[in-house]
Amino acid sequence: MHLAMKPMVVIGDTPGGFRRVGVVMGGSFEGDRLSGQVLDGGNDWQLLRRDGSTLLDVRLNLKTNDEELLTVSYRGIRHGPADVLESIDQGMEVDPSRYYFRINPLFETASKKYNWMNRVLAIGTGHRTSNGPIYSIFEIL
Repeated sequence: MHLAMKPMVVIGDTPGGFRRVGVVMGGSFEGDRLSGQVLDGGNDWQLLRRDGSTLLDVRLNLKTNDEELLTVSYRGIRHGPADVLESIDQGMEVDPSRYYFRINPLFETASKKYNWMNRVLAIGTGHRTSNGPIYSIFEIL
């Protein structure tokens, strides 16, 4: 899954940490059992903690190639050396092996065809490009 992002809305230093919000303007996903597009309007609420890690709280709407709708929500964490994270924040591409970026997606749909997605627990690995994050997502069996 690849997300296209608008520039971050920076809320600033809050009592819980430094808050910023990314607005998702689209994207795509492709897999063995479903593929499609990420719809415009999702959000990526990020909290930069004082220990240098970033907590993610993301909600997205997905539309499959056969016109079915799903939602995905996930929490995640990204951390690594300060210089690597600074490079990522400046929009530079960094080798994903230099930092940790994991998510735990849950899906929801009213679709009869994709009803099985309502019962999937998944994990994902991510890396950040200059255009937005790219995730590989895996069902836990």
